[in-house]
Amino acid sequence: MLISGLGGRAGLNKDCSGVQNMATVEMDQELAKKLFFEGGTLIILGVPEGTEFGIDYNCWQVGPKFKGVKMIPPGIHFMHCSPVNSRDIRITGPRTGCFFHIKQREVLVKRWDKKEEEIVLVAVSEEEREQIRENLTELDKCLGPYPYETMKRWVSLTNLITEPLIQKLQPESGRICAFSEVQPEIALPHTKDRAEQNRLPYDTLCKNYEEGLARLPKMKVKAGTEIRFTTIPKQKYPEGASPAEITKCSMDFSYALDTVIKQRYPLNPKDILGELQFSFVCFLIGHVYDAFEHWKDLLRLLCHSEEAVTKRKDLYSALISILYHQLNEIPSDFFVDIVSKDNFLTTTLQEFFSYACNPDLDKALQKRVEKFKAHLTKKFKWDFDEEPDDCAPVMVELPEGVTLG
Repeated sequence: MLISGLGGRAGLNKDCSGVQNMATVEMDQELAKKLFFEGGTLIILGVPEGTEFGIDYNCWQVGPKFKGVKMIPPGIHFMHCSPVNSRDIRITGPRTGCFFHIKQREVLVKRWDKKEEEIVLVAVSEEEREQIRENLTELDKCLGPYPYETMKRWVSLTNLITEPLIQKLQPESGRICAFSEVQPEIALPHTKDRAEQNRLPYDTLCKNYEEGLARLPKMKVKAGTEIRFTTIPKQKYPEGASPAEITKCSMDFSYALDTVIKQRYPLNPKDILGELQFSFVCFLIGHVYDAFEHWKDLLRLLCHSEEAVTKRKDLYSALISILYHQLNEIPSDFFVDIVSKDNFLTTTLQEFFSYACNPDLDKALQKRVEKFKAHLTKKFKWDFDEEPDDCAPVMVELPEGVTLG
């Protein structure tokens, strides 16, 4: 069956990500009929023609008749959009997106906000939703079908992200922006305001570069717009720890990992892996660089926790599966530091793989670790057996007042 109604410039027609055109998805007729009536529907009103719109892995430029996406599989999804220059649609603005959960046969209604140039949720009564649901057949020609050829790939990256986790991590504003929304720490809109703060007027000529930097306003992230990632503790040891405990915890991050899990995810420790997936999607699809940095911090914490590996076999077995799918999405040289030439991932995983020799490690997990190591070695030609440059003795700075006995 050919799902039609969006040909030409009618709906979603320009492929922005190498994915098949949404207007020409071929599907078994019975499956298409079932998905049409049982899948979720995302109605989006007023999106300007040419706007870059995407859901999960897929991205297109919308046509004049676009009103949303139909046949969406129930579960977690990521919707995103970018405004385009009205005079040149090849020039796009920063990407804005959000995670959302859709149920079977659920109808979500959103609209385009002209002022903010983004898609926002619309308050709709249950009666209005039911009316829209009854008119879905008429709306068919304006709705693009969800591209099922990328569904398995999407699920493999998000299988541990839950609706409660989204509510915990997503910004209070509900928007995930490629660039942080910032504002001045102190608002100085008028000359007299600057004078009160001993600041020179804006039109005063700078004497040198340093003076110019000093006169720039200090900025802070706008409250409610930041992704609420877990804070990774800088201090990896408990208060009052002995020098021996400080040394141990500075080399094996298990104490810090356990602390994070107990404070943040006491009911379901695997939610920390859901956060790992959340941050990866925010970077890969949402274009949020800070999310990539958080992904690295979380992975470093997980991979430098030898004691935790022996005690949390289910967590680490799931971590291997997550990394397997994530690493399929990025080029092998992506993690190489352009200055030091060090590969963050190989040095981090090398530590993790070294735990496979621990006699206390679960045998099934041990086998899984070795198999994953062999897979990466073959696919990316990474050498995990070469002794890293940082194998020198670890220098641990003791807290003030703590001395070696």
